[in-house]
Amino acid sequence: MQKHKNRQDNKTDRHAVLRRILACIRPYRALVVLSLLLSVATVVLTLYIPILTGHGVDKIIGKENVNFRGLVSIIITILICIAVTAVCQWFMNHINNKITYRIVKDLRVRAFSHLQVLPLSYVDSHPSGDLISRVITDIDQFSDGLLLGFTQLFTGVITILGTIIFMLSINPYITLVVVVLSPLSFLVANFISKRTFTMFKMQSEARGELTGYTNEMLGGIKVVQAFGHQAEAQETFEEINERLSGYSLRATFFSSITNPATRFMYSAIYAGVAIAGCFAVIGGMLTVGQLSSFLSYTNQYTKPFNDITGVITEFQNSLASAARVFELIDQPSIPEDNASAVELADPKGQVTLQDVSFSYVRDTPLIEHLNLDARPGHRIAIVGPTGCGKTTLINLLMRFYEADAGAINIDGENICNITTHSLRAAYGMVLQETWLKAASIRDNIAYGRPDASEEEIVRAAKEAHAHSFIMRMPEAYDTVIAEGGSNLSQGQKQLLCIARVMLCLPPMLILDEATSSIDTMTEIRIQKAFEKMMKGRTSFVVAHRLSTIKNADMILVMEKGHIIEQGSHDELLKKGGFYARLYNSQFSPV
Repeated sequence: MQKHKNRQDNKTDRHAVLRRILACIRPYRALVVLSLLLSVATVVLTLYIPILTGHGVDKIIGKENVNFRGLVSIIITILICIAVTAVCQWFMNHINNKITYRIVKDLRVRAFSHLQVLPLSYVDSHPSGDLISRVITDIDQFSDGLLLGFTQLFTGVITILGTIIFMLSINPYITLVVVVLSPLSFLVANFISKRTFTMFKMQSEARGELTGYTNEMLGGIKVVQAFGHQAEAQETFEEINERLSGYSLRATFFSSITNPATRFMYSAIYAGVAIAGCFAVIGGMLTVGQLSSFLSYTNQYTKPFNDITGVITEFQNSLASAARVFELIDQPSIPEDNASAVELADPKGQVTLQDVSFSYVRDTPLIEHLNLDARPGHRIAIVGPTGCGKTTLINLLMRFYEADAGAINIDGENICNITTHSLRAAYGMVLQETWLKAASIRDNIAYGRPDASEEEIVRAAKEAHAHSFIMRMPEAYDTVIAEGGSNLSQGQKQLLCIARVMLCLPPMLILDEATSSIDTMTEIRIQKAFEKMMKGRTSFVVAHRLSTIKNADMILVMEKGHIIEQGSHDELLKKGGFYARLYNSQFSPV
């Protein structure tokens, strides 16, 4: 019962994916029609050649009965047909390539565009390697099957129909033998293709898992080697790779028996036609030339079935890959702004949280009934043990995650009623984890303000104390940063991230361990730059080193998602509570 249900689900999945693929093809239907017309022309001319060949055979049968003039005329006609067929075939293949790669381009753009609007909850819960595999590898697999479908499926179907018509014109009875036996090959191909889809789907999923794991290990190769984890990493890799190999072998096994099985059926059909044709020639129903034409048609009739069964097998892989891509595209995106959402123009920086609750996992609360009132221009420091909810609070302020309950207001306006773009543009954010794109240093600093002048970019770099090391780079501001900033130190990357915010200077700032990777002397200079940058701006500073937040207007001490203490540095030390113990633990002698 369960197996029957799974088969029904797979059948439904295949049909749904196929409908989606047809919808992707629809914008290029004019090119598809042109490809079909060229395919018809190619097939008709190809099938006309056996008739000419048969006529040629009949003109040379019999002693001293060769019609050379008629034979030359037939050969010239055959050569013209071959030349025109070649031209039509070239144009058809060119059009099919254009259709395929345009569809693939559209699908890849859709997938990447959707990645930009996916909620962080989805991105955080899926390995980046798996997402990359869907956008790159799976779409490539889909492309291969789609191209085969256009180049062989169209021509194959038209060839089958054309050969039936031509065979009927020669002898309807022998044609009936061919047509009656043909469905057997379809039954064999259909039986096998149902099983290959499941195997190819499991293969695609395992391939994505392997890509994700490889990406993860390469990203942390230094840590893996430092802790001597190579053997364990290799063992996990081999386990995933073993599963992938198993799925691949089973998929290949099922797909590889399709062609031999159908070839056996077609050989039987060919043999039957040859035997029946010989008796027809003996009985005077066919000429030798017509029999040669008929055998040629029988061979051409069966060949497309081999091609089509190969296409069907490859197409199962394409369907499985396309299903993973469509699954990504179908994921709910970040909710669009309300129709009544307003632009956050000239924000003052009044931020309030009213009874806010949030959890990443249902039934596992993290932040509960959190209240906060940050006045314009105030500097709010957030401290607490790891996992207490500091970074989560930042994610809620930026609306990377939606609060489960309560309200977050800016200048009295609920952030749900503010456009997402204007909300995030009002914040400047420097995180502990740096991100730089593979581009010049200039482009990275101007990431938030592409129209910034050279003078503004240099000024921001100087204020962030990044100018001196930039000028020591091979091409100064034109130096191209490698992917992930691998040609920079961690401290240099963080200085560039700080310069990026210095250039924008939004009305509100979020600094999440912004100086964690900078040496003490540079940190002192950066703190002075921050003092200048934060002046008159509402700032949220997450810090583990409490010496950096002494001058904060208010310090929030968080534990298990709650604010357990709040006040200035001196006030909290006088209380002698959690903050005082935390502060003294950092500065007491060992």
